[in-house]
Amino acid sequence: MKVEFYRHALGEEEIASVVETLHSVFLTAGPKTRAFEAAFAEYLGVRRVVGVSSCTSALLLTLRALNVGPGDEVITTPMTFIATANAIIEAGGVPVFVDVEAATGNLDAERVEAAITPRTRAILPVHLYGQMCDMRRLRVIADRHGLALVEDAAHCVEGERDGVRPGQLSDAACFSFYATKNLCAGEGGAVATDRDELAERLFLCRSHGMDKGAADRYHGRYQHWDMVCLGQKANMFDIQAALLLPQIPKIFRHWQRRCEIAAKYESAFTGLPGLELHRLPQGSRHARHLFTIQVPAATRDGFLGRLQALGVGCTVNYRAIHLLTYYQQRFGFQRGTFPVAEAIGDRTVSLPLWVGLQEHEIRHVIDGVRACLE
Repeated sequence: MKVEFYRHALGEEEIASVVETLHSVFLTAGPKTRAFEAAFAEYLGVRRVVGVSSCTSALLLTLRALNVGPGDEVITTPMTFIATANAIIEAGGVPVFVDVEAATGNLDAERVEAAITPRTRAILPVHLYGQMCDMRRLRVIADRHGLALVEDAAHCVEGERDGVRPGQLSDAACFSFYATKNLCAGEGGAVATDRDELAERLFLCRSHGMDKGAADRYHGRYQHWDMVCLGQKANMFDIQAALLLPQIPKIFRHWQRRCEIAAKYESAFTGLPGLELHRLPQGSRHARHLFTIQVPAATRDGFLGRLQALGVGCTVNYRAIHLLTYYQQRFGFQRGTFPVAEAIGDRTVSLPLWVGLQEHEIRHVIDGVRACLE
């Protein structure tokens, strides 16, 4: 038996939506994109959503729109995908890493203020695996120091903590619709914000800084467009939006199924010698994007190989960014700088967690993990 690490849940509704778009006038950003932006904003409980080409583009455009530029420091976490820190560098800024909570893997809010300098412009927390950071605490810190607060919510469409959802306390929250995400379009992303002026800036910046998009120019008498700022090509297009729209009504049902699978894993793995699980803070709703376990660092890579040999798809989310070659060479980071993130990066294994998993496949994953531990 082979249990894939991930399989999408796209079906006939999504196929029909794409076919409808292929028969329409617009393939680029048009009516489907606008419909998705409105539907996703309503789901999140925010005023505006701007669809873009990826979460990386969402982060980069948002940082630039918030005036992060050359030499500006942005506080973030070393325990995330490289896109988070790379976007800071691409904006001209400098990523300033702060270590994480051992219990969750999230940015440790208690360590953030010590990292703030006169060059700090923003804080960029990441809701790792689908567990939200302490946004209430981070909002207080950001306000005290006059900093922007941008969420990397690539894992966290469904998450909530202390009555707050992504995009509701920050300046903006950035989402991913990559092939393995809970909302999936192969590629794609979005920015959610309650700030109208920021949303308008992002609409310009995602399309070269042009003040009229293709859909605007299509209707009525021709009007000249102008370029009012320097942007880039990063808009969502209607084929992506056509895939995403039918998934929004399914978000809760799919989340419930992933919660059921995660509960089975937790029940089977709790108390196993040599295996640890992250903890869920009180007042939290986990988005259940990824399910990770932690095994001894000395045997982690061998564990991965044995689990794959048993037909269980697995991966690592993530090795600590500051220990990757580019970051060591450019910034001089060394092992021991952020020990909590390093320990998580050295011990983590991600297991299959997708809505189509069958009971016999879940049992195979559990049996495989137990066999590898033994």
